[in-house]
Amino acid sequence: MVFNTGSTLLDAIVLAVVSQEKEGTYGYKITQEVRQVLDVSESTLYPVLRRLQKDGSLEAYDMEYAGRNRRYYRITLSGWERLSLCKEEWECYATKITEIFTRSGQEDTHQKDREPEWSDGRYPEKLEEGKVDEDDEK
Repeated sequence: MVFNTGSTLLDAIVLAVVSQEKEGTYGYKITQEVRQVLDVSESTLYPVLRRLQKDGSLEAYDMEYAGRNRRYYRITLSGWERLSLCKEEWECYATKITEIFTRSGQEDTHQKDREPEWSDGRYPEKLEEGKVDEDDEK
């Protein structure tokens, strides 16, 4: 993905993933679900889980699985409130960005038919192909 994911959005995504399971879910499963939509490493997500736990959005508990303890995370009431706010903010943000993308290029309906120009009037394709005339250089 070409867009940077800030800590607020990453927190919201992790809260959304954890909120899908009533009894919570474990760290590895959270990382796998987040990695389906974002290119992030486990080493990025575990500090997010600790931060969300520290601020009271998540609570952690250990449960035995296959002879060893597995750490589970469950969303708290504070986490639900935070997730709700993030979802509202996301809807507003996404709507505004979509509107901008939708409007882009609509003023000039023939924009697809003409060659793009740089501000100095030269055509980038001609430069890449080495087809620049002396007149184009002026």
